[in-house]
Amino acid sequence: MRDTISEALKTAMKAKDTRRVSTLRLVQAAIKERDIANRGIGKDAASDDDLLQILAKMVKQREESAKIYDDAGRPELAEHEREEIAIIADFQPEQFSDDKVRAVTAEVIAEVGAAGIRDMGKCMAILKERYAGQMDFAKASGILKELLSAL
Repeated sequence: MRDTISEALKTAMKAKDTRRVSTLRLVQAAIKERDIANRGIGKDAASDDDLLQILAKMVKQREESAKIYDDAGRPELAEHEREEIAIIADFQPEQFSDDKVRAVTAEVIAEVGAAGIRDMGKCMAILKERYAGQMDFAKASGILKELLSAL
């Protein structure tokens, strides 16, 4: 995944696509920051799963910023954030639809044998392990809570 991002950066630089170059540099800086943090605690460099989490976090930050800019009447800045989201999303796997998230969550509940809200942590841990970068875990958490409450 690192190689894919590096190649995309080189291509963007050759094409003189300044928005893409700046966004990909931000992605690489976030990856390097995670690697340095891991080195400090004796872990290896960030894995592809870690990279997916970094990308998901970056997208979420930009979505929040775009909303704030829209609310403040700054549509040009909100558009800038949305363009960055599109660039970062190119490196993420296909995101699950709400129906797919609900189905996967129900499968995990059945697999774990969850009996109520107290099993939410176990279920979320499995979802994060298996589906990193493929779903919005805030939405998944809400769906999981809803399904566990019904038990």
